[in-house]
Amino acid sequence: MADQPSTRRYAVVGTGHRSQMYINAILGEHAPVSELVAWCDVNPGRIDYYDEVVQAAGGRALPRYAPDHQLEQMIAEQAVDVAIVTSPDHTHADLVSRSLRAGADVVVEKPLTIDADGCRSITTAVAESGKAVVMTFNYRYSPRNSSLKEVIASGRIGQVTSVHFEWALDTMHGADYFRRWHRYKNSSGGLLVHKSSHHFDLVNWWLADVPVRVYARGGLKFYGDQGAGIAQAPSPRPERGTPAPGNDPWTLDLREDERLRRLYLDAEHHDGYLRDRDVFDAGITIEDNVAVLVDYAGGAVMTYSLNAHAPWEGYRVTVNGTKGRAELEVVERGSVAMTAEGVLDPSAREAQDSDALRPKGEHLVVQEHWQRATEHPIPMGQGSHGGGDAILLSDVFRGPGEDPLGRPAGYTDGIHAVSVGIAGNESLRTGAPVDIADLRLNDAT
Repeated sequence: MADQPSTRRYAVVGTGHRSQMYINAILGEHAPVSELVAWCDVNPGRIDYYDEVVQAAGGRALPRYAPDHQLEQMIAEQAVDVAIVTSPDHTHADLVSRSLRAGADVVVEKPLTIDADGCRSITTAVAESGKAVVMTFNYRYSPRNSSLKEVIASGRIGQVTSVHFEWALDTMHGADYFRRWHRYKNSSGGLLVHKSSHHFDLVNWWLADVPVRVYARGGLKFYGDQGAGIAQAPSPRPERGTPAPGNDPWTLDLREDERLRRLYLDAEHHDGYLRDRDVFDAGITIEDNVAVLVDYAGGAVMTYSLNAHAPWEGYRVTVNGTKGRAELEVVERGSVAMTAEGVLDPSAREAQDSDALRPKGEHLVVQEHWQRATEHPIPMGQGSHGGGDAILLSDVFRGPGEDPLGRPAGYTDGIHAVSVGIAGNESLRTGAPVDIADLRLNDAT
């Protein structure tokens, strides 16, 4: 966002789990250039929790507003410069568009929105308001992903002809999407939008190109009441994981995590939202296995797959070019550990460095034609998302500086990222390829 004053006034719209990254940044490292002035959420229990966080940092309880009818009032009364939107995905288009029209710039968590109507709504609001939208694509900032960008941009492997991208979500992280509101496609757009927009943005950015055509196949094959995974789970199934049966690794007991307990279990009587639903429930409408074929404007083609019930977590990317090939492999967690009692080991929430066959780590191998393969060095990153969050937050709150990699992202990048998932969902519905241009995502309404 250009011409930023020395200190900007921020409001958080949506006070769930993800908002804490921004709240901590404002209260901590970026306090000299930012001030948190208001909350906007439907759930007063979650606001109570974050008020305590602010007060523990020496601040005061903040004014609170309801998003459905007080968003504009909040922006006016509190002189909000920037609205940070970390609400559920299906609310993004409305909240982003209204914030822009009310006079605030917007920082929004991925995905930008979940459908074509949402893209058009935000496009119109940006044009009418002249305000800015910053997309927080933190994976761009991870050193391993930046290193692959450097290799491609250097020309070492020539012009890119194809990309293969495989993402594995394990039975701890992947399963969690099937407990939460993400389990319903009308809330999240499914994993092709909610999760994979991160991955599609990476490929768009790596290639400096835009997707034009998508063909997708997939389904709910493991979770849900008809999925293959239910045969592995204790029976009968509980409605929710709190209190969890002692021998059921598929459940989540919110009492075991103080923050989740405060944000969700203690606050659920306000809005009825259950954070710990059974992953083998009936009524889940998103896919847990997807495969996508994407054509790019510059001629490259991508094959992409996502599995949400893998025994390990990480990703593999292969980029083929006219002069050679680059291969990036990342193991974020080598296995999901169990205790002797047959339940998830709490230490499994951290990656298993001791896994002998699949240790946590990352490798970027580059091989040019007629040459031996070499390992390209990846700088050490610190913090979450492979070290990307800290660098991203600096760009968000202090403004991006010179960046030859072009990591800062705006709303058009957000549209290109969700375009693959939106077209993929349409392809899943019809069984046919979808031309992204036919979706008219950039049209003003």
